[in-house]
Amino acid sequence: MSVVVQKYGGSSVADTDKIRAIAEGIIERKKTDPNIVVVVSAMGKTTDGYINMAKSVTDKPCKRELDALLSTGEMISASMLAITLEALGCKAISYNAYQLDIHTSGNHGKSLIDDINVDRIQESLDEGYVVVVTGFQGINDEGDITTLGRGGSDTSAVALAVKLNGKCEIYTDVDGVYFTDPRAYADAKKLDEIEYEEMLELASLGAKVMHSRSIELAQKYGVEVYVGRTCGTVKGTYIRGGKNMKLEDKVITGIATSDADSSITIKELDMDNVSALFEDIANKSISVDMISQTAPIDGKLNVSFTIPKDEVDECIELAKKYTSDENVAVDNEITKFSLVGLGMKHTSGVASKVFRIFKENNIRVKLITTSEIRITCAINTSDKEVAIQKMCEEFNV
Repeated sequence: MSVVVQKYGGSSVADTDKIRAIAEGIIERKKTDPNIVVVVSAMGKTTDGYINMAKSVTDKPCKRELDALLSTGEMISASMLAITLEALGCKAISYNAYQLDIHTSGNHGKSLIDDINVDRIQESLDEGYVVVVTGFQGINDEGDITTLGRGGSDTSAVALAVKLNGKCEIYTDVDGVYFTDPRAYADAKKLDEIEYEEMLELASLGAKVMHSRSIELAQKYGVEVYVGRTCGTVKGTYIRGGKNMKLEDKVITGIATSDADSSITIKELDMDNVSALFEDIANKSISVDMISQTAPIDGKLNVSFTIPKDEVDECIELAKKYTSDENVAVDNEITKFSLVGLGMKHTSGVASKVFRIFKENNIRVKLITTSEIRITCAINTSDKEVAIQKMCEEFNV
């Protein structure tokens, strides 16, 4: 009998009333799908609270100890859901990363799941339990707790669905995946379905509904993912492969924006040091996205790139190895604005429309990157709302 893996985000388990509502829904679902595994995030803003608590002690808390602290949030959620299910007469058991040997590798705060031993889960399912698993965490080769990064519980859920050959359902505080954030554009339409490739681009570019690594994993193993509102009645969105998709004449599937990055510009950088700089950045596991550079003049060039805001200070220190302080500039007021759609592959003139709209509305493009199905521009954060409105009008979405 197939396994259903459900994941509930932090807002869904924010208090005991919400946990009880989830428990009641699980009990009802169990009547038709007996084998249910539930992955939970930390309650509400618990993770943010723990980070702030650690930073009240030091600006740079030890990453190993920070992971140990943050992982407790999911343990509390898992235990509370299991307790609630038991109180309602449903057999339930919670497991954390140690108990399931969720093996991870990579740096603290950004680790990757290598494997999960699901024997214990399968035994518990066979005995009639609802199995509740802590998301967002694993154990590395040294036996230390590691975390998967923001939104990592999505990846935990998809990984479990892969290992258990099951379905994956992600429940959150929205009805599904929208063309763009409905808080930014009130007329944004919800998508009934979206292709893996498009969802991966949107997730990696700032759409907050799904963790990008979870989509990579789902696409690699062909796991269909359903995204919907916790305890909601509106049909959500299916993320799946193209062979099951309804073909529509849509050039643009979605718009994603992100204010989480800053841009760094390094002037008069010796061209022989460019590769060394980016190698240093990579060794610190700092994620670089958009990059542009000028043509070399007398062996020197200017290079600009975007990185997460919380990694700017560390990156500046690396840059100072190769140039003087006055040659390093930071712009914190940028928004990555991205249009995504498989229709771009066979439709001409999309870029010209985008730049015409930017010009007509005096929106300055600071950086740009493209792919077959994506155009991403770094613009001033103050221009974001106008850009969303005008692009939605232009592409009739």
